[in-house]
Amino acid sequence: MTRSKLFLSTIVLLVPLFAAGQAAVDSPRSADLNISAKARAIHESALIVDTHADTPQRFLDEGFDIGSTDPKDIGHISLDKVHRGNLGAEFFSIWVEPETNQGHFAKHTFDLIDSVYEQAARHPGRIMMAFSVADIERAHREHKLAALLGIEGGHSIENDIHLLRDYYRLGVRYMTLSWSNTNEWADSSGDVNDSKVQHHNGLTDFGKQVVLEMNRLGMMVDVSHVADKTFWDTIETTKAPVIASHSSARALVSAPRNMTDDMLRAVAKNGGVVQVNFFNGFIDQNYWDAAKAQAKDRDAAVQKYIDQLKAEGKTVTYLDTDRVEREWGARIPRPPLKSLIDHIDHIAKVAGVDHVGLGSDFDGVSGATPQGIDSAADLPKITQALLDRGYSAEDIHKILGGNLLRVFREVERVSHEMQARPATAGAQ
Repeated sequence: MTRSKLFLSTIVLLVPLFAAGQAAVDSPRSADLNISAKARAIHESALIVDTHADTPQRFLDEGFDIGSTDPKDIGHISLDKVHRGNLGAEFFSIWVEPETNQGHFAKHTFDLIDSVYEQAARHPGRIMMAFSVADIERAHREHKLAALLGIEGGHSIENDIHLLRDYYRLGVRYMTLSWSNTNEWADSSGDVNDSKVQHHNGLTDFGKQVVLEMNRLGMMVDVSHVADKTFWDTIETTKAPVIASHSSARALVSAPRNMTDDMLRAVAKNGGVVQVNFFNGFIDQNYWDAAKAQAKDRDAAVQKYIDQLKAEGKTVTYLDTDRVEREWGARIPRPPLKSLIDHIDHIAKVAGVDHVGLGSDFDGVSGATPQGIDSAADLPKITQALLDRGYSAEDIHKILGGNLLRVFREVERVSHEMQARPATAGAQ
């Protein structure tokens, strides 16, 4: 089952959209069109942090090189696109599809982590692995992309706190407690209404131990994807600020993946940050409704293609169904950039401007991003749009990355404080 196929089955739709005219990558300066000198100066002086890109799937499954200059590449992330968008730090998502990798979650997690390290080794002059705020700032001074790791889905730890620690040692600096699947210790928003799935009414006792161990290690706790009760259990349990690495506002779009205003206010009280997801289905209600309406037929078309490949004796991968998914996604009108900016603006108003940032989901949503945002090269358009809405340079810098860095620093501080305490007897 492909990633977007699973989204469909859990009504957390991942519907790629890429109209024919989008197939060609922007010309080198196209991302700068309609960007004022003031907006460009604000953007170029910012340390920009994006907390979610699924590019490791491309590294591993396609053999994609982040240094690629192929003009036909339709991906969101490459070093050239990163440079044109002045992206300073990217958290690469370590996502393991739970159905096709059953029994091998940790192995696939390690493979994906390795794929990011290999890219950094291949391009040492332009990208470096980063494990702390200090590393991000050093990469910025050296004009390199800071590459960080975030695990998307607690099933990757295979219910073993020791694996969690191993992932931290390898550089993982956040973990999403659940993906669209409920695991053995955390309920997900993706299947919370599925009676066939065994739920826990939020976090189990072990799940709470995981949160506290993440606090102790200095790994940010990510509440994107989790069920509402899991969110509230996490807020009650954590000793450090949380992040939502790629979530938007439920007041604007009714997707269960999005966060209610009460959740936004709770994240603010906790000192955390909500990183806005760029996926059309989470930022535009019309797109969300249209995607749900086509789900049954699209699901059937994808399954038919999978069955055909299997009948031919071929191994089915995420990439195999991409063409079908794009064709179906292209039937839905692409929302304007305003839809994305509305979510940033809403969260800034509800939670405060200190508690909102960018969590694009680049390369995890194919072309299903709003008009004008075709890759990381287009990030200056967000700065221009925020400036047009009256945001100051200081506040724009916070949204572009400053807020996430503040939270990361506080997570590091809490970790140092917890580790300085005497070890608790019987600790795992």
